[in-house]
Amino acid sequence: MNRRQALRNIGLGAGAIIVGPTTLNLLQSCKNDPSYNWEPTFLSASNGFALKQILEVIIPKTDTPGAEDLNIAEFIDSYMEEVAHEDRQEKFKQSADAFSRAFKNEFDKGEGEGSAEEYEQIVAKYLKATPAERDEIAKRNTETQDPQDKDQKITLDADAGTLAYLEEVRSMGIWAYKTSEQIGEEVMWYDPIPGEYIPCGSVDELGGGKAMSL
Repeated sequence: MNRRQALRNIGLGAGAIIVGPTTLNLLQSCKNDPSYNWEPTFLSASNGFALKQILEVIIPKTDTPGAEDLNIAEFIDSYMEEVAHEDRQEKFKQSADAFSRAFKNEFDKGEGEGSAEEYEQIVAKYLKATPAERDEIAKRNTETQDPQDKDQKITLDADAGTLAYLEEVRSMGIWAYKTSEQIGEEVMWYDPIPGEYIPCGSVDELGGGKAMSL
């Protein structure tokens, strides 16, 4: 049994992220990979570059580590390659390609040539859109071909696919960030040996205002 099949045998549901020993090991294995020579195994090179830039906007380095410090892009790429089911893989690639088209439409250049400022602009455009703007974008997320013809390739609308992609990347990125060993033990409220059960205690009192590490 190969590694990918073993990961899938954990019981991952479509669209879900499993919090189990094997997935956590995959997350921790990415922390020591040098980011400067990273080549995606699931995404294309340009999609991988874009993923890194997007995550830097969503989880920048401040007084705590950022996405780049924790190699979260590498983890997401590996997770999609080794854990995600085929339908989720296909949707992720389609939405990544939709983002590429949206970036080209917005800046008249490829995503691999984008600057940090341009990535800040495009991420804000979609993730900070008003509810009305989001509804309008979501309406475009339809198949351009006959839905009864399952053999035809579905092409996502650039805007709708981009919104879906950024929301997925944000969700996975935050999950990976909070689950990483460094953040869990050094940034969040970490108690390796929990004491008494306090069902209604104040977070400010018990954890100094920090969320508890999972």
